[in-house]
Amino acid sequence: MSLLTLRDLTVRRGDCPVVDHVSLTVTGGECIGLIGPNGAGKTTLLRAALGLLPASGESTLAALPAALRARAAAWMPQAREIAWPVTVERLIALGRIPHLPRGARLRPEDRATVDAAIARMGLESYRDRIATQLSGGEQGRVLIARALAQETPLLIADEPIAGLDPAHQIATMEVFAGLAREGRSVIVSLHDLGLAARHCTRLMMMERGRLVADGPPGEVLTPENVDRVFGVLAYYEQTAQGPVFQPMRVTR
Repeated sequence: MSLLTLRDLTVRRGDCPVVDHVSLTVTGGECIGLIGPNGAGKTTLLRAALGLLPASGESTLAALPAALRARAAAWMPQAREIAWPVTVERLIALGRIPHLPRGARLRPEDRATVDAAIARMGLESYRDRIATQLSGGEQGRVLIARALAQETPLLIADEPIAGLDPAHQIATMEVFAGLAREGRSVIVSLHDLGLAARHCTRLMMMERGRLVADGPPGEVLTPENVDRVFGVLAYYEQTAQGPVFQPMRVTR
């Protein structure tokens, strides 16, 4: 079943295509890493796919009414500003709004979903803390938990592990991979190609607004692709403990 289909999606700024005729399909059970250098168009692609930017072409998500879209896909943008001094638990509970009638209180099943999101992100001891008083990395984990509480078939996250320490970067990617194993799907943009290689089932590589490679990590992270798109020489090997990817030196 398709969770997202894009057909010739294009976003222009003046005469410049920031996203240039991108077509793709996302089905259930995928952990997709969206990779590419700065300025490749990753954030613009994700926002346009969600209908948050004007675009030509087709996005099945953007075509949905807002209420249905909020139940089809959860969105975590790069910006992590938390505007209100509410508790972590209350902030995460906002993820349940798309599933509730207007003005309704949380039902027992909603509270159970919030509890599960808190546990999944290891935030049990933060439940009663004021979210605005947390560090940037802690706030990022809370916002991921809010997206998990939305309990959508598709989660789209723009650089969600930026600013997290290594342990929480790995833990977060393991959560995303776990969602894929459960049949949900995740599209996550990230710059750590090692984590992308290890935890993603599929990589989509962008360069100058175009999708230039799409497939399993071993087929996308070839020396030729990495050199051409990122300008680095990299080491990639499939080991018994999983894939290992390490940039070695700049080539240009």
